[in-house]
Amino acid sequence: MITILSTDWGQAWGMAGISVGVVFTILLLLVCVLYIFSAVAAGKAAKAEESTKPKVLTGAEYVKSKQAKLADASDADKIAIATAIYLYTANQHDDESGLLTIHHTDHSAWHAELNKHL
Repeated sequence: MITILSTDWGQAWGMAGISVGVVFTILLLLVCVLYIFSAVAAGKAAKAEESTKPKVLTGAEYVKSKQAKLADASDADKIAIATAIYLYTANQHDDESGLLTIHHTDHSAWHAELNKHL
């Protein structure tokens, strides 16, 4: 009881106010720093997106670019593409039965090897 009466309440409330103020100031600075980082990151992302934006080709330019890519392809690539197109159009694929067969055994091979005495 005597400790409560001898406490300087003005100083106690002042210390509490200063500590709360310091915490909120640090939080405000943290929010500002994060806002600045996000603005910088958004600017870099916009520049990167602008630099990687594909060039819009006209019809003739598009056909020429595709012909050049096809001419640069190796014979193996051309054979693979032709085979894939043939199999797709001929509807050649595996026919699955849709049945699952599960064989149950009493003990696995590991169990038999480890427990020879059983």
